[in-house]
Amino acid sequence: MNSNELSDLYKIRFTQNELPRKNAIWQVICRDFLQRFIKTSDTVVDVACGYGEFLNYISANKKIAVDLNADALKFLDADIEFHQCKATDLGLVIIENADVIFTSNFLEHLPDKKTLDVFLDQVMTALKPGGKYLILGPNLRYLPGQYWDFYDHHLGLTHLSLSEALQLKGFNVQICIDRFLPFTTQGTLPTHPWLVWAYLKMPFVWKFFGKQFFIVSQKRF
Repeated sequence: MNSNELSDLYKIRFTQNELPRKNAIWQVICRDFLQRFIKTSDTVVDVACGYGEFLNYISANKKIAVDLNADALKFLDADIEFHQCKATDLGLVIIENADVIFTSNFLEHLPDKKTLDVFLDQVMTALKPGGKYLILGPNLRYLPGQYWDFYDHHLGLTHLSLSEALQLKGFNVQICIDRFLPFTTQGTLPTHPWLVWAYLKMPFVWKFFGKQFFIVSQKRF
């Protein structure tokens, strides 16, 4: 997809009415779960940053957003550096300067495994030695039909297949949670911020409702 097509699709998928709820959910996820993997002194890069749901609520010394959709800039806080480019050009923008790279619900949009390999090479280029790549995404193992309900989902991945790809590219997989968050914020599950907080505090519940994996991988020194 080009930038204009991506902009149109996001406007269909994420209406203005839904954005406040989505932001409230991400604020809790960042504060009560993801922040533990990120130091306030880190340089953090969010690839395919969407509307800034992650970067706007995470604490870091320097925050960099990368997205093909120019509309993303409108939603980012003023302290966030924005680059409009393809994810597969990440290594041209940042070279061994990132402590943490984050992607959420992105890899499944890549056209094929060859492109995934190219992107993982770019992540390696952008990360400092010992830097971390944090990945959140739908797990095909638990979503055999729903996974394909989104028009721009192309690449099928499970927590195991992605972990294997990461290791082949020179990452150490430190944490691999096969069931973490529900598939989408547009579902029927309650999404009030305090319910999200309670959900994050009860990992045993993830086994019933979690449809997305969460992986923490580290670039080998």
